[in-house]
Amino acid sequence: MKSFSKLFIKKKYNSLSSVDSLQSFIDICYSRQKENLEKLARALNLFHPLLRAVTDDVPFRLDVSALRSGMNFTLTTDMGDVDILGEVTGMGGYEQVVTFSEEMEMFGIFCKVLTLEGLIKSKQAVARAKDLRLLPELEALLEIRKGGKKN
Repeated sequence: MKSFSKLFIKKKYNSLSSVDSLQSFIDICYSRQKENLEKLARALNLFHPLLRAVTDDVPFRLDVSALRSGMNFTLTTDMGDVDILGEVTGMGGYEQVVTFSEEMEMFGIFCKVLTLEGLIKSKQAVARAKDLRLLPELEALLEIRKGGKKN
């Protein structure tokens, strides 16, 4: 299967944090180019995606039409919860978000993953209580990563 343009946002920080709520699912920022939407739909449909927090009687089919009509989707799949984001709050679309990425190996392949700086920027922009509570820990992780000391 050919790869699609995607960027993993949060999963990598699970192992760095003592906060269980940091991320128990995967967020993917995706390019909205037509060829990429086709690849994304094919890849995710292997895992039987359903809209999260929606009753079973609401029909949903993840295809190019749905991806074009929407922007961000919260899904439940055979592999767990997955959010696919055409735009990340405070950052923009894939083309902007990818500038805050670094490559790392995940699931046996190399992927672009949001940097701590990017994650902090996004959480500051979203400004939900749960995100704001995580900011001090994320900022401390960033300082540790940079080799600095934080009082």
